[in-house]
Amino acid sequence: MRSKFFLSLFFLFFITGSYAQELANFRRAPVVSPEIGEKTVTFRMSAPQAKLVRLYGSWMRSFDSSINMNKDTSGVWVVSVPRPPEELYTYSFIVDGLSINDPNNVFMQRDGTRYLSVLLIPGELSANYFEATQRGTLSHVWYDSPTIGKTRRMFVYTPFGYETGKERYPVLYLLHGAGGDEDAWSTMGRTCQIMDNLIEKKLAKPMLVVMPNGNPGQVAARTLLMPEITLDRSDPKTADIYVHSIVKDIVPYIEKNYRVIAKPASRAIAGLSMGAGHTIRCTNLYPGFFSYICPLSNGIRVADDKAKADYDAQFTALRKAGYKLYFLACGEDDFLIESAKTLNATLTRNGIKHTFFVNSGGHTWANWRIYLNTFAPLLFK
Repeated sequence: MRSKFFLSLFFLFFITGSYAQELANFRRAPVVSPEIGEKTVTFRMSAPQAKLVRLYGSWMRSFDSSINMNKDTSGVWVVSVPRPPEELYTYSFIVDGLSINDPNNVFMQRDGTRYLSVLLIPGELSANYFEATQRGTLSHVWYDSPTIGKTRRMFVYTPFGYETGKERYPVLYLLHGAGGDEDAWSTMGRTCQIMDNLIEKKLAKPMLVVMPNGNPGQVAARTLLMPEITLDRSDPKTADIYVHSIVKDIVPYIEKNYRVIAKPASRAIAGLSMGAGHTIRCTNLYPGFFSYICPLSNGIRVADDKAKADYDAQFTALRKAGYKLYFLACGEDDFLIESAKTLNATLTRNGIKHTFFVNSGGHTWANWRIYLNTFAPLLFK
């Protein structure tokens, strides 16, 4: 009697388990999104209770360009769109008026306080945005900043082979824009992938890339939930505090703790938008400290004759101190193109030999990735 009971119990568990496994397999049927085809990209999202789901992508002209998705019999919303040109895009689903990320896409990036789903379309332009065979290392580094009075964080990229070699390297100090932090260039700018590919292809010299936090009131990105303060930019005591910290704190830390070449000819500085302003200000305050200067998507504003005279004096000092490359870049549709044109004219007037790289597009990461791909091969030649 007892054996029959256990035998019945065994079959009950076996049948129940099999049925549960069958249900689990049914429920776990993968929802693939995005699915990149030769001519289309298909997006899918399971939302059986939703009444309306729309797709918005950064390749569209505006938020109003979002398109309706269609619900199939299993409750999965689907839409196929013409494959956008090769590039890195972000997108979201609008579910009954609420914008959400693609739950089936693990490829995401953080833009300030937003997390966004990513669509990476392969092609010649985006080839360096994918992982290379030989990959460097990205480190999160804490350093003391006596100038700002805090221990702060920066990201440091070291090229493939750094850990096992003895070679000393040049350094690119790469600065982010307003709303960004030390994570911006590596996440949205694909800096590690771009540098890995350029170095592997022997298009750029192996170098370190240092990406600091350009917000002096922060010690690190807000994702760490650490206290921050607001500094008065109009106060002369704090107006250039971050710029001074680059030269007095960040560069000395790197040159003490990493195998780098501690000479101006092996230092480059570049930045986008706010970071371009920091780049211009830093190299004007410390002429000759950096030999490679690359402001991106910004320039200068000359309000009056005094400002013009001040800039002329600063750029004259820079020319006399010496430099190897001055690379200015901006999109023709960028809202800061006029300030870039003003800088271009000022550089020309003061005999600063430079490159003014103007392309299509605006104030976007699509352009800043192109600029890094363009100027990095010119460094340390």
